[in-house]
Amino acid sequence: MRVEIDAGVAVITIDRPEVRNAIGFATVDELDSALDRVLESEAAVVVLRGGGDRAFVSGGDLKELSSIRTHEDAVSMATRARRMLDRVAAFPVPVIAALNGHALGGGAEVAIAADVRIAADDIKIGFNQVSLGIMPAWGGAERLAQAIGRGRALLAIATGEVYDAEAAQRLGLVDLVVPRDAFDDEWRALARRMAATAPGTTRAVKAVIAAADPSTRPDLEADATEAFARLWTADAHWAAVEALEERRRPS
Repeated sequence: MRVEIDAGVAVITIDRPEVRNAIGFATVDELDSALDRVLESEAAVVVLRGGGDRAFVSGGDLKELSSIRTHEDAVSMATRARRMLDRVAAFPVPVIAALNGHALGGGAEVAIAADVRIAADDIKIGFNQVSLGIMPAWGGAERLAQAIGRGRALLAIATGEVYDAEAAQRLGLVDLVVPRDAFDDEWRALARRMAATAPGTTRAVKAVIAAADPSTRPDLEADATEAFARLWTADAHWAAVEALEERRRPS
């Protein structure tokens, strides 16, 4: 995790391009620490992005998470990641997800936890956990329904549809789409423009909007993580994981 703070803009980079910025336990802890550092600063805007240009976040780190086999451990894992993303969603400073690459599965859950999503025009995004026999459990299902509506969210999650940037923008899943060659300039300009307001403005605006439209539902945590754990420990999930690993093995 890299954190850069300059002129009121905090940039947090999940810098694991060798595994397409997948989320593991250390990543969760480091993101918490990064948010602590931002809180101690005078940052007015946070930008969350992935390292490299292939992936924003590819999802959970399957290699690391494959050791989780019991219902209790699956609940614990989902709860831990969910609370981290709840913190992102409820952060007092506006959070921009700069989608420098694909955001799939858990990566889409990270993206939807942000307040604003700006994407390069060649990225793809999708809540495709169903392809592994599981479901979003990090608060993404609720946040997606809030962002695009209940019916569209159900279709997106139940089918595992992966959207290109323009389709995601039409759906309301992405707010801004910009050309790849201008992407870094565009998200930086957006962040600087938001940070250039009078001190305290962005926090005040975020607080008012959050009060009117809460981005976290802690009351749903237990049911969501329990449902996820049942799917995680089912034979269908591990068969899907094995099939995925088989496809990735060199021939």
